[in-house]
Amino acid sequence: MTEHPETDNDNGYNYEDYYNTDETVPACNNGNTKAFSDVFLPTLYSIVFIIGFIGNGLVVWILFRHRQKSKMTDVCLFNLALSDLLFLVSLPFWAQGAMAEWIFGKFMCHIITGLYMMGLYSSIFFMVLMTVDRYVIIVHAHSIISRNRSVKMGLVLASLVWILSLFAALPNIIFAQLRDENNRTSCRYDFPSQAWKSFTYLLLNILSLILPLIIMGFCYARIIPILLHIKSQKRHKVIRLILAVVGVYFLFWTPYNIVTFLSFLQFHNYLLSCEWHQGLSLAMQWVETIAFSHCCLNPIIYAFVGEKFRREVFKVLKEQFPVCFSHCSTLSRELSERRSSAFSRSSEYSTTRIA
Repeated sequence: MTEHPETDNDNGYNYEDYYNTDETVPACNNGNTKAFSDVFLPTLYSIVFIIGFIGNGLVVWILFRHRQKSKMTDVCLFNLALSDLLFLVSLPFWAQGAMAEWIFGKFMCHIITGLYMMGLYSSIFFMVLMTVDRYVIIVHAHSIISRNRSVKMGLVLASLVWILSLFAALPNIIFAQLRDENNRTSCRYDFPSQAWKSFTYLLLNILSLILPLIIMGFCYARIIPILLHIKSQKRHKVIRLILAVVGVYFLFWTPYNIVTFLSFLQFHNYLLSCEWHQGLSLAMQWVETIAFSHCCLNPIIYAFVGEKFRREVFKVLKEQFPVCFSHCSTLSRELSERRSSAFSRSSEYSTTRIA
């Protein structure tokens, strides 16, 4: 089964590419999608890569520096940042593939596809693990598992998550191939049958959206009522951090899963008009960009919600850039003194006028 040249995108990971075939989609003018892909996607992917790499790199660095004080939650956050970094490493390659033909060879096609899919799956799996961990220590606070939580257990569970992520990504890794179309080589999926296409779709939607929603929904439905009766600021802050991370994930990735589902329906002979095809093609470009930008947000969430992380960031920056921070602190002190002086003069003037 060959795909329609007019409807193809050059990104190997694009699920919209899976479900558009000669038999299901009419020949449509897809110039707007192609123009957006060629011009805007490389720029957007580059921006996401730079911001996300700096932010998540800082998270990994800080958590690694304080590994002696690590807890189960820190192990999950560390691996979550690693997942985002893994995912981000693939973006420059997809950006190049959006501008021109794939120049990195077949082996790198498999590797980059693996980094992308493992980063995607492991990211959501570690969020689920953090949620389950909170559920155990709050709802089953006196159980054996809750009392024996340790960094060693966290490392074992993290290893299992990475293994599960690898197995989930294997179909995509195996079926990623180089394909020559319109005198242009691209890294794409070449599935041996329609059954494999359907399987990868179901796997993505079940593991990245449906199952996590069920597990997290159940856990937080039990956690929140208990927290309402516990006056512990420390526990509330941890829950707030995890809720923010999980909430932002679903906010940014759910549109991608919805458009993927609609593309899947198109593959099964629904929504076959040119209007639907063009709309879904352009929508997929946007929701992918929104989903990918999620990698930049976790470090920002840590900075705004996690006070401990915010303190550590400033501490590290002061150690690495002492000249800048001493200058900034001096400037801040001078401005503060000027404001105090101005306020004092204003108060004296007001008192004189009243007198």
